Amino acid sequence: MMNKDSAVLQGGFLLANKLCLPASLSTLQKGDWARVGHPILEVVEELCRQEELSVRPDTKAVHWRKKLVCVLWSKLLCREAGEDRETGWKENPFFPIQNSLPEVSHVVLLELVKSMAAAEIFGRLLLCLHQAQICTELGRLAQHVGCHPTSEDDVRLFLVVWWELWKGRAERTAGGEDSLEKMFADQFACLSSQSAGLSPKAAKRFKLDTSDHPSSPSVSSLTTDVLSVLLHALRDIRDHISTTDLCLQALSVALDALYTSFLIDRAVVLPTDQKMHILSKVVSIRERNDEKLSPELLQEAQRDLRASHSPSPFQPSRMKLTQALKIVTELAQFWRNSGLLKKCDGTNPSYSAFKLEQSVQRVLKALEGVDVPETVSEMDDQQTLSNMKNILRGVLESLAFPALESSPEVNARVTMAIINHRLEDYQEFAVLFATEKSWAASDEHLLDCLERNQAAFQQHETLIKLASTLMSKFHSDTADVSQCRKLMKVIVDIFSALSLEHKNKVLAATLRSSTRGFCGRSVPSAMTDGFGQELNMAFNCIIQGGRGASAAVLQGNLSTAISLVARVAFQNPEATLRCCCHSAVFNKGAFSLMAKILQQLPGLRGRERKEEAQSNGEEKGGKEAEEKSLLCSCLQETIRTKSLSANEKEQFLRFLGLLMRPEMEVEGEERQSFLSPQEVVGAFVLPNLSTMDHSPIDIDLSLQLLHSALCLDLQEPASSPHWVLGCSPFPLLYILAQLLNQGSRCWERPPEGAVHHLSMDTNELLVSVLTTLGRVVGEEVASTPSSWSRALFWLYNKMEELDWTVRFHLKPVWGEHFKNEVPSSLLAVCDLPEQEWSGLELPQYGQGTGLLAWMECCSISDSLQSTMLSCLSLDRRRPDHVNMFSKGLLVALTQTLPWCSVSQWSRLLRALRELLVSGRLHVPYSLEYVDYLPLLDLRGFSCELRLSVLLLRVLQLLCGSSCSHWLLEDGWAHVGRLYAHAVREMLDSLRAKLPLPSSGISTVSPKTPVSRDSDLPSTSPKPSTVSKDPLKDPKQVEEVSPLKSVTSPQGVTAHSRSPKGSSTTAVPSVEPQKDEEVRTVPSKEVLFVLGQLFCHVQHVQVMMPGGQREPLFLSCLEILSLYEAITAAFPDSSTQLEIDNTRHFFSTITDNLENQDMKAVLQQKIAQLVSSAA
Repeated sequence: MMNKDSAVLQGGFLLANKLCLPASLSTLQKGDWARVGHPILEVVEELCRQEELSVRPDTKAVHWRKKLVCVLWSKLLCREAGEDRETGWKENPFFPIQNSLPEVSHVVLLELVKSMAAAEIFGRLLLCLHQAQICTELGRLAQHVGCHPTSEDDVRLFLVVWWELWKGRAERTAGGEDSLEKMFADQFACLSSQSAGLSPKAAKRFKLDTSDHPSSPSVSSLTTDVLSVLLHALRDIRDHISTTDLCLQALSVALDALYTSFLIDRAVVLPTDQKMHILSKVVSIRERNDEKLSPELLQEAQRDLRASHSPSPFQPSRMKLTQALKIVTELAQFWRNSGLLKKCDGTNPSYSAFKLEQSVQRVLKALEGVDVPETVSEMDDQQTLSNMKNILRGVLESLAFPALESSPEVNARVTMAIINHRLEDYQEFAVLFATEKSWAASDEHLLDCLERNQAAFQQHETLIKLASTLMSKFHSDTADVSQCRKLMKVIVDIFSALSLEHKNKVLAATLRSSTRGFCGRSVPSAMTDGFGQELNMAFNCIIQGGRGASAAVLQGNLSTAISLVARVAFQNPEATLRCCCHSAVFNKGAFSLMAKILQQLPGLRGRERKEEAQSNGEEKGGKEAEEKSLLCSCLQETIRTKSLSANEKEQFLRFLGLLMRPEMEVEGEERQSFLSPQEVVGAFVLPNLSTMDHSPIDIDLSLQLLHSALCLDLQEPASSPHWVLGCSPFPLLYILAQLLNQGSRCWERPPEGAVHHLSMDTNELLVSVLTTLGRVVGEEVASTPSSWSRALFWLYNKMEELDWTVRFHLKPVWGEHFKNEVPSSLLAVCDLPEQEWSGLELPQYGQGTGLLAWMECCSISDSLQSTMLSCLSLDRRRPDHVNMFSKGLLVALTQTLPWCSVSQWSRLLRALRELLVSGRLHVPYSLEYVDYLPLLDLRGFSCELRLSVLLLRVLQLLCGSSCSHWLLEDGWAHVGRLYAHAVREMLDSLRAKLPLPSSGISTVSPKTPVSRDSDLPSTSPKPSTVSKDPLKDPKQVEEVSPLKSVTSPQGVTAHSRSPKGSSTTAVPSVEPQKDEEVRTVPSKEVLFVLGQLFCHVQHVQVMMPGGQREPLFLSCLEILSLYEAITAAFPDSSTQLEIDNTRHFFSTITDNLENQDMKAVLQQKIAQLVSSAA
């Protein structure tokens, strides 16, 4: 269906067809177009004038011209292909309009293209055809141009179409094909497929129909070589080129076609600055010819530049380089002889001359260069090539083109225009614009360009150069503070819009330049006013946004926080990292958020440069000052300015621990920690351990940091050495060993002026660190022992100054290089092989101290304990030996206990159980807290009972008058904690032997038969007293009697209740059961053991100096809680009378406590125990 515009167009063509009578438009000759073509041109002009009043006039007018060319050309192609009308109206998108027009010839099409200045449109549509058809159409064009009358417009049409073929193919490849071009290409493809089904004659006729004009001799061979067709056509019309400008255009196009077809096989990528200079020269030339700088002008120049440096879209198939070069040089010589190639006007140079100069220089350089193709190097006639080169050089000489220099002002305008209008390569020009410091005079234009085109500069390389340019402006004497601040704000806004990956690249580059960014020492303070406020606001928002938010909100807040920190870090990395460190250490709970932020900003991992470190007052020279991490420097400064509380130390430790972990994966970054363990150890551990008296970090915190670093699983390559080798491992081991040696005297009163006092917890941490570090170093030593032999012997010799036990913590380091050296007294009680063990004569280990050394060895490590137990020389068949060993072990345990850490004490308890179970340690159980003999089978609990008695005896000895002066108050507190730890282990053992049923289930019968093989067989009544000498065997394990009063070594009396208030002893009557019942659970036995443990703990609590301490009190509460739970789960385990006796007995024991608060709580707990059981 036709619209109004189509009807108007139809009218114009019908009128023109009428003017042709008696002929028609289908047989129109070129000379007749001037007579009959004006109705068509008027209609086209009217339609384009209407479109110029629309929103986008240029685009609409071009669209109409292109549409008209498509319709006419499609009509001609359809006629050649013999398209069926029934098929055409269904499939041909141009059918409605083309069917309404009269038949036309190629003359009408080409004259209309020339009159509408639509040569570029014709060239782009020509690219929609296949190459054979392109050659056909080019042949028709050449014939049309050569037909009389031939004008400059005809030649210009030919040259523009030629060059558009070279320019347009790259744009079509890049996706520049519009809808009309696609419709035209689809229609041609459809016609081609239809012609394939016609007769061979018809198909051949469609492929190349020259019936409108007889072929000229030069194209009669009808090749599909596009360049050949064009060059021969140009040679044919050379006589019609009568102006210098056309001559220059023709030679330039021909040379560029030759260069791109034969002399390059890939696109020549010009540096951006070279492109800029060429474009600037083009603009300068055209501005002298009264043209104005515009996007269209630059776009055309860029297209020309790209086409002349890209391989030809039509690679020659038959024509050789020599043939093409011969035609071009002949043409050049012909026009030179004709006087058309003449000297250019220096005041008003021609754009065509400039292009020709560029083209000739490119061809000459390619011909003379080393990358000349084989087709040239293998020519038979080298003289011919030389003559051709001389002709081209003569062209340059005849032109005498004046040297053009592009001014900085024009360069800046061209670059800004390309950026403003997003022309080709605008991002590369943005990089160039950011680096050109010579354009600093154009401050207003620079700022305006940046503000309007921030997206063009959103590349990390561009921004890095832009920031560098800004810094150079900061340091200039003529810097405008107001403009610099505006420029800095725009640059920071551009940075904020970058991706996280590119932000990190920019931050890394900023740190390499300066750790203070835009706020360096030489920058005037007026330029950075307001940054401090922005920094404080950013971190206030971050801290407040992380409080009490949900997980989703926290994730969003984290992204915002990362952007905020990155923004201020870009301006001043050092100040930002200081705020991060301050928040992480001093703001409660902020360390985790700060660590997450920094882990996403690995660009801030940079190191502080030596000169900046010295300007901060750090005069340490050499490698350390150069390689110190900026974050470590900021963190050191943060903790140096203020003493840390316990919570702040914890936050500091956890902050560094998170930063050392390579947990987070950042886009564009490999899995890597923000701080390496080696950096942390080098910054916070090694200096503090070597200068402890002046360190802001105490030993305990340094050891915790070292422990955290050593425990990291970094998954390093097996071939790479461990990071700890870069931290002077052997001196570090020696320092740690010295500290451990000092820790062995932790309960001694420190001398006057002593600064450091290692706690037992620090000693335990120290042992763990020393063991871990020793294992790591030992593995490295074992892999290459020859490399470490000197260091190994140095360390071993240094160990001679220290306690002999310290060497055993470095056993992984020694490997098999040295024997185990122990006091000679140990060899008297232990059968150790001489090949591995040797004795030391130590003054403090004289005769009879073998068991003391043996106990110390048992506490050092599990493997050493196993060796000591297996090699212990003790004849169990000799009761006197066992008895003497047991008494000696009691004394050794008393001497060892106060100086054990918790882990060492756990090992000793394990060794004691092993000795008890194996029968090597004899501990008689005296029932000093039993009123009546329990008719229970206590064999399953003999280890717990005897261990409890053993510990009671040890503490009785330790609290006695001969030993009570050993320890200070802190030492007694530590002993109390160790004893409470042992009680907890015994309670855990009891829980394992009597698992409590689920709540509400209490149907298990606790009945227990009398055992014939009881560990306590005797029931004869006999008064029992506690021996005054804890080393003497009281021999009460086989005799049990009711006890009215128990006197401790310190005179504490515990009264037990007798039945019916009698003070005389009595033996309960026990009726033997006729039918023995199988015991299901040992609830009665466990209750008995718990009662004994409670009495023992109360005894120790009353007896120990400072015994009213919390650990023992909590142990009593735990015993009572377990007692209460068992009586609730097994109600039949105690009668009401037994419950009443237990209440009275426990209350009487508790009455001996001096602390009234503890006593009240325990009495209340005892009352609850009774009521729950009832």
